[in-house]
Amino acid sequence: MISQAEIQIGKNGITENFITSLKNIFKTHINVRISVLKSSGRDRDKIKEMAAQILEKLGTNYSVRIIGFTIILKKWRKSRKINL
Repeated sequence: MISQAEIQIGKNGITENFITSLKNIFKTHINVRISVLKSSGRDRDKIKEMAAQILEKLGTNYSVRIIGFTIILKKWRKSRKINL
């Protein structure tokens, strides 16, 4: 498996197509870096809401870390607690 992939969130935000593409990326990658673009909003609270929404739609086998305007997702073999 390749360790890391990169994807961006733009003005459309988190859509079903975005979640589907994330699931497809996680078939071959362990980590995904999501860059939040200016057009989607650069508010820290909004980024936390986006991260929570992504985790809710993906499931419990994922964890999140927010560094600046980047959301880093990691896939685990076992389910994990959601910590934001």
